[in-house]
Formats: sequence, C-alpha cells, structure tokens
Amino acid sequence: MRVHISLDPKVVKEIDRRVGPRKRSRFIAAAVERAIDDKRRWELIESAFGSISTTGHVWDPDPAAWVHAERRRDARRVG
Repeated sequence: MRVHISLDPKVVKEIDRRVGPRKRSRFIAAAVERAIDDKRRWELIESAFGSISTTGHVWDPDPAAWVHAERRRDARRVG
C-alpha cells in the first residue's frame, strides 16, 4: 500500500546517503516494522508486571548462590 508521509529533508538525505534513493522505501518500511515490534514487546512486558509474586521463591535467601547452582546443574555449560 502506498502512503504519503512527510520527513525532514535532513532525514531523507541521511537515508539516501546510507542506502540510496532507490532503497528508501524498503529502509523506511523495515524501520517502521522494527518500531512496531519494539512497541509490541514493551506492551507484553508491561502487561506482565506484577504477575510474579515478590516473595516465596527458592532463590530468595541468596539469589547469587541459586544462579551459581543452576549454572552448575547444566552439563552443557563450560567452566
């Protein structure tokens, strides 16, 4: 679908310098898709706030020790 957008001439010049005027639309479309994906991810992250309790976890007494022990349990890890 074609849309009409307005961009600052400096932005267009920078896009053209980086990708060339013949690839401008493809570059802008990819940038918009990434921005939409970022927004979608943040919405998912924000919707999950508060879904995990703040207490009652096996790692509560010593998180660093718990992480260390979990890493040691994985035979694929080196070191």
